[in-house]
Amino acid sequence: MVVGIAGPAGSGKSTVCRLLSRRPGFVHLDCDEIAKGFYAPNGPAYRDVVRAFGPGILAADGSIDRRRLAELALPDPEKREQLEAIVHPLVVRAIRERIGKERDRGAAVLLVEGALLFHSPHVPRELFDLAVWLEAPEEVRRRRLLSAGIPPELVALRLAAQRDLSPPPWAEVVDASRPLDAVTRDVAGLIEKKGAR
Repeated sequence: MVVGIAGPAGSGKSTVCRLLSRRPGFVHLDCDEIAKGFYAPNGPAYRDVVRAFGPGILAADGSIDRRRLAELALPDPEKREQLEAIVHPLVVRAIRERIGKERDRGAAVLLVEGALLFHSPHVPRELFDLAVWLEAPEEVRRRRLLSAGIPPELVALRLAAQRDLSPPPWAEVVDASRPLDAVTRDVAGLIEKKGAR
């Protein structure tokens, strides 16, 4: 079963996926982690991103400074869309490859984590057998992001960029404002229910 776990920054996606992936047969795939590799100098997105955003996003060693890129792209919806159009199709290809690999290995559940999984026009909805949306108030999410050590100015940018994100009608919505072990139990219950159908 392929389970998409989405929700805005700070909603607890990573923690919930990490806790679930301790269960036998559960595997966690973090779309952010996949995308990081695409920005490396030999990565598939590197040339297009530098061409689109200019050499000002490069660190001294020639790699893309993701913080500089975020500061450029996040506040500007047009630039954000431009970046997503470069990176998201590559992420989808990687998800499809991983689904095939995990099926061959006999994994029971592949958890695919990503903030924009259900909102990106580049991610097909039919990739997921179950779509789970984690919902939490902005103040709760701000606290979580700050306690994870993310600089306050970057937290503000991420929250602002995702302010309009809301769950699609076809996703199961889970209240993620509670302790994340309780949220994890709820998500596990949804997966079990779906698997029993």
